[in-house]
Amino acid sequence: MDTSGAYGGGKAGGAFDPQAFVQRPHVIVRAVCWLFSVIVMGCISAKGWRTGEDGKDHCAYNDDTNACNYGVGISVIAFVASIGFIAGEYLFEQMSSVKTRKHYVLADMGFSAFWAFLYFVGFCYLSNAWGKTDNPPLGTANNMQGAIAFCFFSIFAWVACAFFAFQRFRVGADAAFAPAYEVEGGVGSPGAFAYAGGPDTSDPQPVYSEPPFSHKQNTGNIEYTAPTY
Repeated sequence: MDTSGAYGGGKAGGAFDPQAFVQRPHVIVRAVCWLFSVIVMGCISAKGWRTGEDGKDHCAYNDDTNACNYGVGISVIAFVASIGFIAGEYLFEQMSSVKTRKHYVLADMGFSAFWAFLYFVGFCYLSNAWGKTDNPPLGTANNMQGAIAFCFFSIFAWVACAFFAFQRFRVGADAAFAPAYEVEGGVGSPGAFAYAGGPDTSDPQPVYSEPPFSHKQNTGNIEYTAPTY
């Protein structure tokens, strides 16, 4: 099946251009998601935990262990998923099946929208926990506030990924449900002018200079010769 242009991708088997690949909006936004996940994960892992007098680790977000675990958890999964989707962008042009491209685009759109929602929840959760922290550990404020800020930025980054995936899905859906005459009756194809309301000249009828089987009438006298027996 020809996948040229299917779901916004090029024809399968084409040459790989590294410069064009890194300049794709999908790849750029995925790289931004990957970077933001590293920052959130690094900020919480570096300064988000402190050892209390009881010898146990306490989260800097109002001693709420779940807050630190939530921030790190969604960032670790976002880190792995971003790498996976960047690899998927490389393989997208090599997918020879339209159904495979459709499944990839749907997975991209669904996961990106869901992870944007989880980062929104994380932003609200961490902001609320940090606002209730009375005496944050010394030297942790910048990291904790930085994690909250990049959770907020990650919302828009993942929404952008979902938006690009939705655009791809619309391109594929429009091509799948396009009327046959729009695909086969394009400019330069036989019968295209007929669909537009004009005469169909794809199979012209032959024109005769004289009607077939016609003969001239002889208006003169015809001599009759009697047969000889």
